[in-house]
Amino acid sequence: MAANLGDGVSEADGGPVRHIPVMLEEVLSSLSPAPGKVILDGTFGAGGYTRAILACGANVIALDRDPNAVAGGQALVAESQGRLTLVPTQFSALAEHAPADGLDGVVLDIGVSSMQIDEAERGFSFQRNGPLDMRMSASGVSAADVVNRAKAGDLARIFGFLGEEKQAGRIARAIEKRRATEPFSTTRDLANLIESVNPRKAKDKIHPATRVFQALRIFVNDELGELARALFAAERALKPGGRLVIVSFHSLEDRIVKRYLADRSGKASGSRHLPMVEDKPAVFEPVGKGMMSASKDEAEVNPRARSAKLRAAFRTAAPARPADFSIFDLPELASLDKLGA
Repeated sequence: MAANLGDGVSEADGGPVRHIPVMLEEVLSSLSPAPGKVILDGTFGAGGYTRAILACGANVIALDRDPNAVAGGQALVAESQGRLTLVPTQFSALAEHAPADGLDGVVLDIGVSSMQIDEAERGFSFQRNGPLDMRMSASGVSAADVVNRAKAGDLARIFGFLGEEKQAGRIARAIEKRRATEPFSTTRDLANLIESVNPRKAKDKIHPATRVFQALRIFVNDELGELARALFAAERALKPGGRLVIVSFHSLEDRIVKRYLADRSGKASGSRHLPMVEDKPAVFEPVGKGMMSASKDEAEVNPRARSAKLRAAFRTAAPARPADFSIFDLPELASLDKLGA
């Protein structure tokens, strides 16, 4: 998700961000790619991780739901001479593209890419005026559909939970009032409305519209649901000893990963006031000492790395458990299916 880039600019703001793979050294160390191994890169993007994994001698199955990313990766597919398969799909479907004997590793870099931010016509940024779109897959319900169709109460919940926007209710009501006379169609139009409701203060490090745009992007692309489904898919697709490596940029994402790995670690849950819950066999064991952050040197060179968090684990031989989304404690939000044209 949108990483704060410092100096008042974040990915959601759409400031100039050059694509550099985040925490590459730590990702490779945790993933341990080598000749003969098959690694799945679920978020191909500009191919930074994939290229480095190929250089280590491993074969790569890469996924991306962005058609532009898939088109841009064809040169690397040709260059890899059969060691890279690039599939146009969302990473929650990763188990469908794993070999029958399982994967040796799965890596996910969660969030919007700098390439998407830089394309005004994709509508991710309000610094570059464009259609209010935000769809990573270029299909389905757009941000304009959400803003123009969702009830004010639903908008407030989306902005409040997914964007942690304190003025969510005021902004939602202002949107509802304005769209009654003129629907929203561009990023700048929505950003201006938000700024009129919640003016920027001198102490503010980010634009008043940043959190709302982040929330809309997460909602439109069902990013939290995608991540949750991908974790369960990786559990099914990894062979014993296979590595799961996830780089996230927002507390909501990291919380999902943290809760999942805690649940799959085999530790008993419950409290001293309740009966003990029987221990379950560990499906994953941690790689390293838990959550890792980017080094100070990397954060200075690559602003996107400043909020990055890496968690890694290896798959045990225990059987995969049923998918239980209740462990994530995600809120009930408006249905995307009911907001489209």
